[in-house]
Amino acid sequence: MTLHVAIVTDDAPGWHGSRLRRALGARNARVQFVSLRACRIDLTRGCRGLFIPGFEKRVPDGVFVRGIPAGTLEQVVLRLDVLHALRELGVPVYNDARAIERTVDKGMTSFLFGHAGVPTPPTCVTESPARARAFLLRQTAAGHAVVVKPLFGSQGVGLRCLEPGTDIPDAAECNGVWYLQQYIETGAHDGDWHDWRVFVIAGVAVAAMVRRGATWVNNVAQGGRCEAAALEPDLARLAVRACAAVGADHAGVDLVRDRDGRLLVLEVNGVPAWKGLQSVTRIDIAERLADDFLSRRVAKPTEAVG
Repeated sequence: MTLHVAIVTDDAPGWHGSRLRRALGARNARVQFVSLRACRIDLTRGCRGLFIPGFEKRVPDGVFVRGIPAGTLEQVVLRLDVLHALRELGVPVYNDARAIERTVDKGMTSFLFGHAGVPTPPTCVTESPARARAFLLRQTAAGHAVVVKPLFGSQGVGLRCLEPGTDIPDAAECNGVWYLQQYIETGAHDGDWHDWRVFVIAGVAVAAMVRRGATWVNNVAQGGRCEAAALEPDLARLAVRACAAVGADHAGVDLVRDRDGRLLVLEVNGVPAWKGLQSVTRIDIAERLADDFLSRRVAKPTEAVG
């Protein structure tokens, strides 16, 4: 029987959507691209309280989340509400709203790392400028620079590195919340700034790459270049632990080594891109994702609603 699945994205089909559609189609799944902007909670129309374009008569058999568009707080909450509602209706959502909320919010991600014992740089998230300055002074007094990150952000946008003698950004620049993290030196002395991205699916690390940057920001979107990397056991184990800490079905995990060679997790991306990683690995990541999504999460087609 043909499965009817939704890929949630505002970039349809896009590179990632095209790869997923091909992989899912090869497994007898029919794909409908859906924007969360067009979905709504509607108790008078739609199916079981939700209106999802293309699924007016029945809810999807599964939902693969490839993107949640930015917006006002209310807009983003509504879009996440749709994903939460789908889960309440028994529809597998991959990754689900809870995992996405945990990974898009860097403060919660850091808390969960600490709670699970996942090694991560010293971090402070606060609304108090006095507390933020105190953290900065402690770190710089110990010889460490401090990275300021947007609480919600991706692809290396908005990152700043505070050296000794600099002050924290003002409240308006960080929307009233300071996310401060010890800067981990990876190559300033020899111009070899780098980190690792490990892709995890269903508790298994499947591929890895090194990202090398012209500056300390190594994201591909900021000009970092991708190189193939061996899935060393310590990299794989720590990436899997980080993914489990946030409850993600799949994720891209960013890691660095400090001067003592200790691995630390920086972030987990719950809606990970893999175009750069695919360029340096022989593993077809879309195929692996499709297999896991359908075989482990989508048990059987959902019954039509009369």
